[in-house]
Amino acid sequence: MISLLRRLSTSPPLLMEPANSCVGSQRLSALAQQLRLYKPPPFSSDDDIEEQRIEEITHKVVSQVGFAESNTPVAQDPERFRPKRAAVLLCLFEGDAGDLRVILTKRSSKLSTHSGEVALPGGKREEGDKDDGDTATREAKEEIGLDPSLVNVVTVLEPFLSKHLLRVVPVIGILNEKEAFKAAPNPAEVEAVFDAPLEMFIKDENRRSEEREWMGNKYLIHFFDYEAKNKKYIIWGLTAGILIRAASIVYKRSPPFVEQNPIYKVPRVVDINTTIP
Repeated sequence: MISLLRRLSTSPPLLMEPANSCVGSQRLSALAQQLRLYKPPPFSSDDDIEEQRIEEITHKVVSQVGFAESNTPVAQDPERFRPKRAAVLLCLFEGDAGDLRVILTKRSSKLSTHSGEVALPGGKREEGDKDDGDTATREAKEEIGLDPSLVNVVTVLEPFLSKHLLRVVPVIGILNEKEAFKAAPNPAEVEAVFDAPLEMFIKDENRRSEEREWMGNKYLIHFFDYEAKNKKYIIWGLTAGILIRAASIVYKRSPPFVEQNPIYKVPRVVDINTTIP
């Protein structure tokens, strides 16, 4: 990660001061050009592995504990771990104050699992999705009414592995015409749609962490407290991990806080009941 940030450090810096729409459009274009230079670490393609049916309830990606796949047993023993594939959309746009913002959702409180948690729009790959960008934008349309034609998909990040061994690929897309997007959340899945400043996830403000233990190894989980339109949200787990990584790449600097990943002990048997931490 550090070497990647150094390689990108020669590209023009992001300017986030308030500006007119023309300059703003140029700024987003420069950001798109910068992100196209990003190359995630290599990972196995669908042709290289026979994916195992490890299903999650409601078939949706939720904000639970998750880590970059390179830090998990999948990287250590890819033949034993064959997770299903999913994608989430980090839809970035320029706010009225000139800051870079990301669209987030709050899951419906009526859902039987992970109700009320904050997540990025996304879900599992379906037959007919030609790539991860297709998966992420299709799910975003189903969940919040975001027309895929409004989103300029510019890159994908390193896959993350969810608690239940679901390979989640973060897809970064840019929304140039934010006025054209009118949120229409699917009430069966989404209770609220809101946005937050991306830079928040590499700052110490509004952040707290908890130390947890798994199989004798300690690790940190980060929580970000955020308030929008008099509503309070907590962003944590898989969603927070993805946003920390995305913000580090976009702003070309590491967060001031320490991230700790557990030292995994690969289980002898991997099946539908296997979880990591």
